[in-house]
Amino acid sequence: MSNDPFKYLTDSPMAPAELCFDILPSDSQDLATPTKALYVGEGGDIALVTLRGDSEIIFRNLPSGSVLDVRVKAVRATGTTAASLVGLS
Repeated sequence: MSNDPFKYLTDSPMAPAELCFDILPSDSQDLATPTKALYVGEGGDIALVTLRGDSEIIFRNLPSGSVLDVRVKAVRATGTTAASLVGLS
């Protein structure tokens, strides 16, 4: 078992991610866990719904290897051309 010197600190949106998970864009399903940020493995557009938003917004022309610092509750398939997306939470 590793010694985590930060285990008693409160998590916050500004703290480093403690959970990473693959994102499969869906037009009908929200993410099981909201994100702090998204990692873009293969560049393109991402259609998403923010944690507090009700409508989708498209971030266009994101480069491969970029991190999009936005809290997201859904990534939509329609309008998303980026691939290999990873949620950071």
